[in-house]
Amino acid sequence: MSDLAHPAANPQAERHSEDKIVPAVVYALYLLGFSNGLTFFIGLIVAYVQRGQAGPINESHYTFAIRTFWLSIAWFLVGGALVLFGIPLSLVLIGVPMIIAGVAIISAISIWFVVRCIAGIAFLVRGEAYPRPRTWLI
Repeated sequence: MSDLAHPAANPQAERHSEDKIVPAVVYALYLLGFSNGLTFFIGLIVAYVQRGQAGPINESHYTFAIRTFWLSIAWFLVGGALVLFGIPLSLVLIGVPMIIAGVAIISAISIWFVVRCIAGIAFLVRGEAYPRPRTWLI
C-alpha cells in the first residue's frame, strides 16, 4: 500500500516526469528560424547544452533536434552549391538543370525540416522519447 504513495514507483509517473518545456522551445526555435535565421543556431546551442543533463526521453529529442539541424545544413549546402555553380553556367543553358535541382533540394529539405520538427513535437506532447533519433528519415 505504501508503494502507491510514491510516484516514482509508478511507471506512468516516470514517463511524464521529465520537463517538456525546453525540448519544445528547441523545436519552436527551429521553426521560428525560417523567419529570421538566427534562432536555428540558438535552438542548436540549447539542444547541445541540455542534452548532457537530460533524462532518456528528452535526450532522444535533443539528439533528434541536433541531427535534424546538421543534416539539413549538409543538404542545404549541396543545394546551394548546385545553384551557385548553375548560375554562371546558365549563360550557356547547361546550368539551368543545376539551378532547378538545387532549388528542388533546398525546397525539399525545408519541408523535411518542418516535418521532423512537427513529428518531434508530436512525440514530445505524448511524453514519449523519439523512437529513432539517429535516423535520416522522419
